[in-house]
Amino acid sequence: MDHYNNDAPHQMSRRQLAKLAAASALGLSLPIASASAQSAPSDTESTLERIRRTKKLRIAALVGEPPYFTRDPFTKEWSGASVEMAKDIAKILDVELEYVDSTYGNSVIQLQTGKVDLAMALTPTPQRALSIGFSHPTYLHPYGIVAQESVQASTWADLNKPEVRIAVDLGSTQEMAARRYAPQAQITAFATRDEVMLALQSKKVDCAVFAVLLGLTAVKKNPSIGKFSMLTDPIVGLTSNLAFAKETNTDWRDFLNVWVDYNRDLGQISGWILDSLKLAGIEPSDIPSDVVF
Repeated sequence: MDHYNNDAPHQMSRRQLAKLAAASALGLSLPIASASAQSAPSDTESTLERIRRTKKLRIAALVGEPPYFTRDPFTKEWSGASVEMAKDIAKILDVELEYVDSTYGNSVIQLQTGKVDLAMALTPTPQRALSIGFSHPTYLHPYGIVAQESVQASTWADLNKPEVRIAVDLGSTQEMAARRYAPQAQITAFATRDEVMLALQSKKVDCAVFAVLLGLTAVKKNPSIGKFSMLTDPIVGLTSNLAFAKETNTDWRDFLNVWVDYNRDLGQISGWILDSLKLAGIEPSDIPSDVVF
């Protein structure tokens, strides 16, 4: 015979609630669910919770984007500044790093659709901010030009002339900067960066606007396209940031912001950038003195 009365279930419920409240006050947790239930995802699971549950951090790996991402064609191993940043984040979280092939444009879509947890080396724009979230800036990325020695230009005003032919990669922040500060020039937007370099090499254009890291890497890869120099008056630069999916829970965003601030202020991010440039054969002496990351 059941010797609990009709109030027993309610009494047990109140006792459980009391225990839970006491445990919460002490910062403890009670074993109220099985191990299998605890390891299963929930409808409200945050990005950080999922990463720690699956023990896997998925990042959008930008194929052919040195010095951020480089993949060895033989070993398939990844290297670069963004790879080192991702490795450090994964180490702190004690999770495995998983690389998902991507591009700048695709990384935004992959974040929105839950294909990746983190995108690297993205410049925040108002349009992108409508779709995804951004961390605090990892570093400032100023702009310059790649041109032959015969092209004498050190300021945006030098470029802002009808006879000057400028190449940019379509939809990039380089294109935005060129159209903003040299609107009178002949600006041609090419679909890929390889096409920009080909236009330089064939002298179809006088110069190309590049963010500093991309410009230095392009010149080292193909010295025949010219040399890189900074543009001043004004020095224009946009930030490079980490990006993530928007969600109500802010744990992932808060962790990334602290991680960025800590490593940027310690100079660790600059160190990763300089080390990645060395992998491309670029020494600190090759970097213009007026460049500050």
